[in-house]
Amino acid sequence: MEAYKLGEMEQKFADLIWEKEPIASGELAKLCKEAFGWKRTTMYTMLKRLCLRGIFKNEDGVVCALMTREEFLAAQGEQFLEEHFDGSLPRFLTAFSRRKRLSGREIAELKKLIEEYEEGEDG
Repeated sequence: MEAYKLGEMEQKFADLIWEKEPIASGELAKLCKEAFGWKRTTMYTMLKRLCLRGIFKNEDGVVCALMTREEFLAAQGEQFLEEHFDGSLPRFLTAFSRRKRLSGREIAELKKLIEEYEEGEDG
């Protein structure tokens, strides 16, 4: 099981935690019952899975994130690149731009990102 691949319900559950954290596990169980129709045991099983992956922690009955949603999405992207493009962002962009033409705005954003990265390496 890859750490950063979530099923549909895992993703919805994670989004709920990110939205409400820090949150008491009892309150989270109530929210899950309302939102997903889950029993308390189902919520704890799902929470344990996500805690074992290092995304959240449940300490003293309080659930909070070990990584932000943005950090998680970045890790997902890195995992995707590693699995499908040998970790190469240029290979991904080449494949992507063959199917979908980049807009002028997207190209400008990528150039700006590269320039900022290069400036950061100089300092």
